[in-house]
Amino acid sequence: MTPSPSRSGAALDPRLTSALADIPVVASVVGTQPVRQFLTAPAKVCIVASLTVGQLPQVLPALGRAGKTVFVNVDSSPGLAQDRGALEFIKSMGAHGVVSTRLSLIEKGRPLGLLTMMKVFVTDRSNLRRSMDAVSRGAPDLVEVMPAPVIARMSAQAKRAMSPSVAAGFVESPADVALALALGSVAAATSDPRLWHLRRDQLPPVPPAALKRPTAPPQE
Repeated sequence: MTPSPSRSGAALDPRLTSALADIPVVASVVGTQPVRQFLTAPAKVCIVASLTVGQLPQVLPALGRAGKTVFVNVDSSPGLAQDRGALEFIKSMGAHGVVSTRLSLIEKGRPLGLLTMMKVFVTDRSNLRRSMDAVSRGAPDLVEVMPAPVIARMSAQAKRAMSPSVAAGFVESPADVALALALGSVAAATSDPRLWHLRRDQLPPVPPAALKRPTAPPQE
């Protein structure tokens, strides 16, 4: 199983294709406590969040030396400004990419050579349309779709518009990772360290029924 192509049909960025080749899991590293555990995990890609601006210069270089591909969630980094200067700062510390819900930051990341991941929360149909529009305008390298179970309810058109996607939220088991990939995501993101060791060849089979898009019940 290989990562899916992007919305435009171009291949996924080679850095991500290589990093996700064996372990299709993105580690959500929240705060400093899980850092040491992730350093020794086989997963290659992480999103660091809830690190203060003073902690980033300690953590990011260590992750880089361990060969990790590091995204920084700038929306949840206390003390980090929401501007180009913040992106230049995290890049100078060794970050490879930026995660944000803000279109303006996604647009600023690419000229700096950063990988970009737009985070979207899909809560209803109107929100999905707005998210698709923002993704189309920002053209990020990845789209973090939350919560993961909503992907099963998205149309094929919506899934293409939001690709390449990383399923996040309620990813709690190998079966959740397998389903996310079967539905078209290139990876699943989780803070559960037990899944940071999950290889593609260890994924459980996905029941065909799980791939069917649920239909709304008839109106009475």
